[in-house]
Amino acid sequence: MILTDREIQIALESKAIVVEPTPGELQYSSTSLDLTLDKILTEFKRPKGGVSVCIDPSSKEYNHEDVLSELSTEFEISEKNGYDFQPGDMILAWTREYVELTYHSRIAARVEGKSSLARLGIGIHLTAPTIHAGFMGQIRLEMVNHNVIPIRLRVGMRVCQLIFEQTVGTPVQGYKGRFAGQTTAKKG
Repeated sequence: MILTDREIQIALESKAIVVEPTPGELQYSSTSLDLTLDKILTEFKRPKGGVSVCIDPSSKEYNHEDVLSELSTEFEISEKNGYDFQPGDMILAWTREYVELTYHSRIAARVEGKSSLARLGIGIHLTAPTIHAGFMGQIRLEMVNHNVIPIRLRVGMRVCQLIFEQTVGTPVQGYKGRFAGQTTAKKG
Protein backbone atom coordinates (compact mmCIF):
# COMPACT_ATOMS: atom_id res chain seq x y z
CA MET A 1 0.00 0.00 0.00
CA ILE A 2 1.47 3.36 -1.08
CA LEU A 3 1.02 6.38 1.20
CA THR A 4 -0.72 9.46 -0.19
CA ASP A 5 0.46 13.02 0.46
CA ARG A 6 -1.95 13.26 3.41
CA GLU A 7 -0.66 10.00 4.93
CA ILE A 8 2.95 11.13 4.41
CA GLN A 9 2.22 14.36 6.29
CA ILE A 10 0.55 12.43 9.13
CA ALA A 11 3.57 10.09 9.33
CA LEU A 12 5.89 13.12 9.47
CA GLU A 13 3.82 14.74 12.23
CA SER A 14 3.82 11.52 14.29
CA LYS A 15 7.59 11.00 13.64
CA ALA A 16 6.97 7.61 11.98
CA ILE A 17 8.93 9.23 9.13
CA VAL A 18 11.56 11.90 9.79
CA VAL A 19 12.73 14.21 6.99
CA GLU A 20 15.08 17.09 7.81
CA PRO A 21 14.90 19.83 6.77
CA THR A 22 11.11 19.79 6.88
CA PRO A 23 9.70 19.43 3.34
CA GLY A 24 8.04 22.44 1.75
CA GLU A 25 4.58 22.36 0.23
CA LEU A 26 5.94 22.09 -3.33
CA GLN A 27 7.79 18.86 -2.47
CA TYR A 28 4.57 16.83 -2.17
CA SER A 29 2.73 15.14 -5.00
CA SER A 30 -0.29 12.87 -4.62
CA THR A 31 1.77 9.78 -3.71
CA SER A 32 5.37 10.90 -3.23
CA LEU A 33 7.72 13.38 -1.62
CA ASP A 34 10.42 15.14 -3.65
CA LEU A 35 13.95 15.29 -2.27
CA THR A 36 16.62 17.78 -3.30
CA LEU A 37 20.26 17.60 -4.37
CA ASP A 38 22.98 18.12 -1.77
CA LYS A 39 26.17 20.06 -2.53
CA ILE A 40 28.45 16.99 -2.32
CA LEU A 41 29.12 14.91 -5.46
CA THR A 42 31.47 12.03 -6.13
CA GLU A 43 32.95 11.86 -9.61
CA PHE A 44 34.83 8.83 -10.93
CA LYS A 45 38.39 9.42 -12.14
CA ARG A 46 39.11 8.50 -15.74
CA PRO A 47 42.06 6.11 -16.12
CA LYS A 48 45.06 7.58 -17.93
CA GLY A 49 46.01 6.20 -21.34
CA GLY A 50 47.42 2.69 -21.20
CA VAL A 51 46.03 2.00 -17.72
CA SER A 52 43.53 -0.79 -17.23
CA VAL A 53 41.38 -0.89 -14.09
CA CYS A 54 39.04 -3.69 -13.07
CA ILE A 55 37.03 -3.91 -9.83
CA ASP A 56 36.47 -7.38 -8.36
CA PRO A 57 33.68 -7.15 -5.72
CA SER A 58 33.98 -10.91 -5.05
CA SER A 59 37.59 -10.58 -3.82
CA LYS A 60 38.14 -11.24 -0.09
CA GLU A 61 40.11 -7.98 0.11
CA TYR A 62 37.37 -5.94 -1.56
CA ASN A 63 36.16 -2.99 0.52
CA HIS A 64 33.53 -0.76 -1.06
CA GLU A 65 34.67 2.47 0.62
CA ASP A 66 38.38 1.84 -0.09
CA VAL A 67 37.69 1.24 -3.78
CA LEU A 68 35.46 4.30 -3.98
CA SER A 69 38.05 6.58 -2.35
CA GLU A 70 40.79 5.31 -4.70
CA LEU A 71 38.78 5.61 -7.91
CA SER A 72 36.79 8.78 -7.31
CA THR A 73 36.97 12.38 -6.14
CA GLU A 74 34.48 14.05 -3.82
CA PHE A 75 33.77 17.76 -4.26
CA GLU A 76 31.15 20.47 -3.73
CA ILE A 77 28.92 21.78 -6.49
CA SER A 78 29.55 25.47 -7.19
CA GLU A 79 26.60 27.53 -5.90
CA LYS A 80 27.16 30.02 -8.73
CA ASN A 81 27.89 27.76 -11.71
CA GLY A 82 26.31 24.44 -10.76
CA TYR A 83 27.78 21.21 -12.15
CA ASP A 84 27.68 20.26 -15.81
CA PHE A 85 26.84 16.56 -15.79
CA GLN A 86 28.58 15.13 -18.86
CA PRO A 87 27.02 12.62 -21.28
CA GLY A 88 27.72 9.00 -20.38
CA ASP A 89 29.11 9.86 -16.95
CA MET A 90 28.08 8.29 -13.68
CA ILE A 91 28.29 10.23 -10.42
CA LEU A 92 27.29 9.55 -6.86
CA ALA A 93 25.21 12.27 -5.26
CA TRP A 94 23.32 12.77 -2.01
CA THR A 95 19.92 14.03 -1.10
CA ARG A 96 20.11 17.19 0.98
CA GLU A 97 17.46 15.69 3.25
CA TYR A 98 18.21 13.35 6.13
CA VAL A 99 15.58 10.57 6.18
CA GLU A 100 14.62 8.25 9.02
CA LEU A 101 12.12 5.41 8.67
CA THR A 102 11.56 4.06 12.15
CA TYR A 103 11.33 0.29 11.80
CA HIS A 104 8.41 -0.03 14.22
CA SER A 105 6.30 2.33 12.04
CA ARG A 106 5.99 -0.36 9.35
CA ILE A 107 7.08 2.01 6.57
CA ALA A 108 9.68 1.45 3.85
CA ALA A 109 10.28 3.58 0.75
CA ARG A 110 11.54 3.55 -2.82
CA VAL A 111 13.65 6.32 -4.28
CA GLU A 112 12.70 7.05 -7.88
CA GLY A 113 13.69 9.60 -10.47
CA LYS A 114 11.63 12.60 -11.48
CA SER A 115 10.04 12.34 -14.92
CA SER A 116 11.18 15.88 -15.75
CA LEU A 117 14.82 14.76 -15.38
CA ALA A 118 14.24 11.31 -16.89
CA ARG A 119 13.01 12.97 -20.09
CA LEU A 120 16.38 14.73 -20.25
CA GLY A 121 18.16 11.38 -19.88
CA ILE A 122 19.10 11.44 -16.20
CA GLY A 123 18.82 8.17 -14.32
CA ILE A 124 18.72 8.63 -10.53
CA HIS A 125 19.46 5.10 -9.36
CA LEU A 126 20.84 2.12 -11.18
CA THR A 127 19.23 -0.82 -9.40
CA ALA A 128 19.04 0.28 -5.78
CA PRO A 129 15.69 1.98 -5.12
CA THR A 130 14.87 0.35 -1.76
CA ILE A 131 15.00 2.41 1.44
CA HIS A 132 14.52 -0.22 4.13
CA ALA A 133 12.40 0.14 7.26
CA GLY A 134 14.81 1.32 9.94
CA PHE A 135 17.01 3.34 7.52
CA MET A 136 18.55 6.54 8.91
CA GLY A 137 20.71 8.91 6.87
CA GLN A 138 20.95 10.80 3.63
CA ILE A 139 20.12 8.86 0.50
CA ARG A 140 22.97 8.22 -1.91
CA LEU A 141 22.00 8.43 -5.57
CA GLU A 142 23.72 6.61 -8.46
CA MET A 143 23.16 9.11 -11.26
CA VAL A 144 23.86 8.59 -14.98
CA ASN A 145 23.51 11.09 -17.83
CA HIS A 146 22.16 9.10 -20.80
CA ASN A 147 21.78 12.25 -22.92
CA VAL A 148 24.19 13.39 -25.65
CA ILE A 149 24.63 16.84 -24.11
CA PRO A 150 25.62 18.01 -20.62
CA ILE A 151 22.87 18.78 -18.10
CA ARG A 152 23.46 21.37 -15.38
CA LEU A 153 22.81 20.21 -11.82
CA ARG A 154 22.31 22.72 -9.02
CA VAL A 155 22.33 22.44 -5.24
CA GLY A 156 18.76 22.25 -3.92
CA MET A 157 17.08 21.23 -7.17
CA ARG A 158 14.36 18.61 -6.82
CA VAL A 159 16.17 15.53 -8.07
CA CYS A 160 14.25 12.45 -6.89
CA GLN A 161 11.11 11.34 -5.11
CA LEU A 162 10.37 8.97 -2.27
CA ILE A 163 7.39 6.66 -2.53
CA PHE A 164 6.46 5.40 0.93
CA GLU A 165 4.96 1.95 1.38
CA GLN A 166 3.29 0.29 4.34
CA THR A 167 4.92 -3.04 5.18
CA VAL A 168 2.76 -6.06 6.04
CA GLY A 169 4.44 -6.52 9.41
CA THR A 170 7.09 -5.06 11.65
CA PRO A 171 10.65 -6.19 10.87
CA VAL A 172 12.53 -8.10 13.56
CA GLN A 173 15.19 -5.40 13.38
CA GLY A 174 15.79 -2.18 11.50
CA TYR A 175 18.16 -1.82 8.57
CA LYS A 176 21.70 -2.76 9.61
CA GLY A 177 23.40 -2.97 6.20
CA ARG A 178 26.69 -1.37 5.22
CA PHE A 179 25.01 1.95 4.37
CA ALA A 180 23.19 2.41 7.69
CA GLY A 181 23.52 5.96 9.01
CA GLN A 182 25.21 7.25 5.86
CA THR A 183 25.72 10.99 5.50
CA THR A 184 28.04 13.22 3.52
CA ALA A 185 31.42 13.65 5.12
CA LYS A 186 31.25 17.40 4.56
CA LYS A 187 27.71 17.94 5.82
CA GLY A 188 27.07 21.23 7.55
